[in-house]
This record gives sequence, C-alpha cells and structure tokens, in this order.
Amino acid sequence: MLKQNVVNELQKTILVAPLNWGLGHSTRCIPIIRALEENGFTPILASDGVALKMLQKEFPHLILVELPSYQIEYAKEAKNFKWVILKNSPKMLKAIFREKKMVKNLIQQYHIKGIISDNRMGVYSRKIPSVFISHQLRVLSGKTTWFSTKFHQYFIRKFDECWVPDYKYRPNLTGKLGHIKNSNLNLVYLGPLSRFEKQDLPIQYSLMVLLSGPEPQRTMLEQKLIEELKDYPEKAIFIRGVLESEQRKEIKGNITYYNFMTSKELETAINESELIISRSGYTTVMDLAKLEKMAFFIPTPGQFEQEYLAKRYKYYSMVPYATQENFNLEEVFQIKFYEGFPLVKEQTNWKKLFELFESE
Repeated sequence: MLKQNVVNELQKTILVAPLNWGLGHSTRCIPIIRALEENGFTPILASDGVALKMLQKEFPHLILVELPSYQIEYAKEAKNFKWVILKNSPKMLKAIFREKKMVKNLIQQYHIKGIISDNRMGVYSRKIPSVFISHQLRVLSGKTTWFSTKFHQYFIRKFDECWVPDYKYRPNLTGKLGHIKNSNLNLVYLGPLSRFEKQDLPIQYSLMVLLSGPEPQRTMLEQKLIEELKDYPEKAIFIRGVLESEQRKEIKGNITYYNFMTSKELETAINESELIISRSGYTTVMDLAKLEKMAFFIPTPGQFEQEYLAKRYKYYSMVPYATQENFNLEEVFQIKFYEGFPLVKEQTNWKKLFELFESE
C-alpha cells in the first residue's frame, strides 16, 4: 500500500486499476479519473511499476495501492515475442489470482462502490459493478489469435460492461481489434480517450520523438533514433519515455532531450510540434488523433497489435510507418502523401456511463 488515507462509507469510491504495460493504459485512464472526480466520485488508484508512478505524479492527492506485477517482458527479437509472453504466462496468471484476493480486501477497507479495470483481469467483483476497458476484443497473436482472443474474452465476460475507447461505426481507429460480430459481450463504445486538448500554439519544433513502452525495445529504438537524428538541421524535441524521480533536460545540437514530461507539459509540446515519430500504440494514436497531429509510426517489433494498426493506417492513407529495422530519417518525408487521422469530435457522456455505479 502506498497511501492509507481514510475513506468514509458515504463517499462514492471507485477503484481504477490500469495494467502496467508501458504507460499507455495508465495515461488513457487519466481522463476517466478526472471525469470521476468532476462527477462526485472518489477514485482510488491501483497498479504497479511505472504505471503506478505515473498516476502518483498526476494525482498526488488520491489514494494509491500497489498491485502484483504481471511481469510482462518483451523479447529482444521480434520472432521470439509470442514465446516470451507464453513463457511468462504462469507468472501472469499467478498475479491475476493474487490481485483478485487483494480486491476483496480493498472493497471492504475503502468501501468501494465500483471498479474500472484497464486490462487487469483479476480486478473485478461480482458484488459491485465492474467495468473492463479494452480496445482489443480480438487479440492478434499470429496463428494463435483464436486462442488469445478466446482467453481474453473469457475474462471480459466476468465484468458487467466492457468499455471500448473507439467509435462504434466507421470511420474508427481500431478496425477488427475493437469491432467483432455476433458478440455476447456487453460492449459500450466511449469514443477515443485522450488526456490532452488541442491548442492553437505556434510551432516550436519541426519534429518530436515520443517514446514509450516496455524494455528492451524502448531503449533499442531510442538508440537508433539518436543516431539517425544526430545531424538533424532543424529544431526538435525528444521525449525518451523514462519515468524517473526528477525530470532531466539536455540539449545536443538542435535537439532538446527530456527523460519524461508531465501531462500538461507533454500536451503543450505536442501542440507545438509539427510531426511526431512514435510507436503505434493505441493510446498514442488516440492522443495524436485528438490533437490533429501528423505522425510517422515505428511499431514495436513482434507486437501484432501495433503492427496491425500501423499497416491499417497506411492502407487508409492516414499515417505512414516503417519497421524498426528498416527505418531511416528519409522515410519521414512520405508524410506529405498522407491525410492524417479522422477528426475526434464526439464527447464521452460520462454522467450516463457512471450511472452504473449509482445503483444500490
């Protein structure tokens, strides 16, 4: 436990628990947490690792709880990605059972009235309303997609609702990941989620590098991009995506490097940047769509979801991409032939969504 603040029984407490897989799950929960507070609820936040650190920096006034780690690891080579995940699945299942036990105690300790779990499969209860957040109703894993999808949907069915952060109809951002036919899942489409707001600010940087995701692939891409950009002739900003106790800034040539930025700082920096180079993780996609930014994607090697999204956006002339192995800076100039993401216009009806937690 990180904080032991007192919560009384009259407070409408909601447990919000994102998966610690990079920063994407925790950052896309930020607008949900803000909306809960605006609608009179008291969020209690639970995760582990860098995801929990991120939430602690964003919401220092809220109670934070440390959950068991799923111990998700990435392979150094793309071809081994699936096998590393399978090898670590016993550890993941053990963590799921442990967090399920912890949730029972947390419900009693903090008088929790509802649960919002972003891909944490053991964070639910049959005694109180429980929501699962996922844009992956179909989990791509190559030849084993049918199994990984069935496995994922097995856990989703344990929840009262599944909130999908995308549009229900076309044009949408997730394609076949977030849209399945003949489903008996209780699906609610939220529209894209982003912690950011578009601002009309003067462009300060011709290029932003925005890194995130688990190791060792984050470091491998960072090293490649530093080498590619060493002689970059224009002003650029490079966010390394390393969450540390203190922010560090370093200027080399025309490039300003940061280890990390807070949400507000990052919102400003993206709005001030002309083009973004990043992974094709779905949270990043939603952020860039909301801010109406042009992007160039380098999907994480071996991660089927990111590879699918990158290929899909290229096919529909939204955003170009290159593999990590083959990327070079000249590839970025393809951007002039692409249209960008469809505009994010619809607003999430939080009050209606949260009615689930108002029932006795």
